[in-house]
Amino acid sequence: MERGRKIKKAPQLVIDTEEANEKPEPTVQSFIDEAIGNIRHDRGVTNSLLIDLIQQMKQSSDDMKHLSISAAKYVETLQRSNEQLVKVAGLIQKKHTKDNNLTESDKQDLFELIKGSGE
Repeated sequence: MERGRKIKKAPQLVIDTEEANEKPEPTVQSFIDEAIGNIRHDRGVTNSLLIDLIQQMKQSSDDMKHLSISAAKYVETLQRSNEQLVKVAGLIQKKHTKDNNLTESDKQDLFELIKGSGE
């Protein structure tokens, strides 16, 4: 791992049952926040490993075949985390879109307004 690089810690799991009972019920937002935190942590670790692997590949062409397989796996992991972020973004967008939907009354008012402006 490259010196001086810092990787964000993943959220800690609650182990103490008394502490768990005192905490409020988890929300969808708390799960989304935790998922994003985990994704960022995994990306940081994978990115560091990939950088280390690239350095090894530069130094030794003998192990290129084995190292390139590992590099492909790391890139695949990064791609999966991108897909996870897209899914989370889609969920967030869907939530915001639902909140902004027009009611039937709003639609009727708009229709009347458009119909009236065309006459």
